[in-house]
Amino acid sequence: MRPTIAAASAGIACAAVAVATAQLAAAAVAPGSAPIAAIGAAVVDAVPEPVKEFAIRTFGANDKLVLLAGIGAALAVLAAATGVVARRRLWVGYAVLALLGGAGAAAALTRPAASPWWALPSLAGAACGAVVLALLLRGRPDREAEGRAVPGRAVDRRGVLIALAGAGIAGAAGWRLGGTGDLEAARSAVDLPEPASVGPAGTGLDVDGLTPYLTPNADFYRVDTALVLPRVLPEDYRLRVFGRVANPMELTFQDLLDRDLVEREITISCVSNEVGGTLAGNARWLGVSLAELLAEAGPEPGADQVVSRSADGWTAGTPTAVCTDGRDALIAVGMNGEPLPLEHGFPVRMIVPGLYGYVSATKWLTEIELSSFADFDAYWVRRDWAAEAPIKTFSRIDTPKPLKTVPAGPTAVAGVAWAQQRGIARVEVRVDEGPWNDADLAPVIGNDTWRQWQWTWEAEPGRRKLEVRATAGDGEVQTGERVTPFPDGATGWHSVVLNAE
Repeated sequence: MRPTIAAASAGIACAAVAVATAQLAAAAVAPGSAPIAAIGAAVVDAVPEPVKEFAIRTFGANDKLVLLAGIGAALAVLAAATGVVARRRLWVGYAVLALLGGAGAAAALTRPAASPWWALPSLAGAACGAVVLALLLRGRPDREAEGRAVPGRAVDRRGVLIALAGAGIAGAAGWRLGGTGDLEAARSAVDLPEPASVGPAGTGLDVDGLTPYLTPNADFYRVDTALVLPRVLPEDYRLRVFGRVANPMELTFQDLLDRDLVEREITISCVSNEVGGTLAGNARWLGVSLAELLAEAGPEPGADQVVSRSADGWTAGTPTAVCTDGRDALIAVGMNGEPLPLEHGFPVRMIVPGLYGYVSATKWLTEIELSSFADFDAYWVRRDWAAEAPIKTFSRIDTPKPLKTVPAGPTAVAGVAWAQQRGIARVEVRVDEGPWNDADLAPVIGNDTWRQWQWTWEAEPGRRKLEVRATAGDGEVQTGERVTPFPDGATGWHSVVLNAE
């Protein structure tokens, strides 16, 4: 192995040991304190909105995985370069490790849920990496096969392999210990009570390729800022209701289960959903009435904003009036007949129909503070998204898929449409910008779920463009003007281009 390649391998081995040690230490402190997770979370907070929108649009639910992989790849390149330089100037290696350890510690300490202990994993990782660097780059000069001395320290090639193997074992142990096994076990042990109030159950249309009426938990979209799932065990759970209220409250998970629970079918959507996008889902949610909880707390005059906080410090601001106007706003504990999945907020989250998720659907909910919009800006509002964000009328073609070839003659065109709190009264489809045609609508149980639709198209041979638009229950026709999601949701008619033959 050439000295340069050996030195690069030594640098990567040191970085691997540092990361693995930090991951192992983070299992004892908090999974979010691991340096890659902490730096990744800091990056999420700092990157400009267009970059975030691009990531969500391009990678969807895999955006977090792509970010972590990118950080890992950048670290590997930096480690290799550092190893090459450190073979001649060992102090450079120590300096880079110190800088990375400091950066990881600083990023960890900036997280909302951090304690001083959160700096420990990054510092411990950097220290172990420095020890390994000293062991792998020995003091004597390296020599090539013909006996000519090569400037710089020799690399312990066997030591590199041992370090990489040790890093793999330590890293796997860290991931295992910091994993979600105990949370899954706790979730499986939850026995949800029967609801005191059960809403009607909707039915769907039977069309191949059409989105199911109820979205299975495993397929439900996920958009949040948590690179590491918050660890909240039911026995440790506390929900604080405080701020500008007459009667502050603190409730355990069991306290919530002991209340009269309601079960409702509600569609929720992410504000980042593009025209034709899939960042929406319909589920049957079980939970406590938020309006009743707030009535017991007694909001004071001027408390026009409900600030909800996640276990990881994320915040959303919801108009108090919306939470108490009679809609089925919930403190949810169940989803489609089972406890909330870990990635969807277990053990408790918030659901408020009719508003985009960033102002209404806090996962891993631990605090509800009555405040005012004049006094507090929530997480995304600080980043210039709209403070109040009612969901806009939206429709989508699920089948046929874009660029598909369909046979001429009768062809099923189908999709979903939604306009929470107003409902969907009409869906229309047109071909090649011709006249609009009314689609058949699935039965509806209320205004807070999406509505499936279908239309039989007599397809004529050629390249065709299909477009869809919806009309809300209040008579508002979906606009065809294309607007990007920022700052309060996308608009425009969804279209697909395909071939008929």
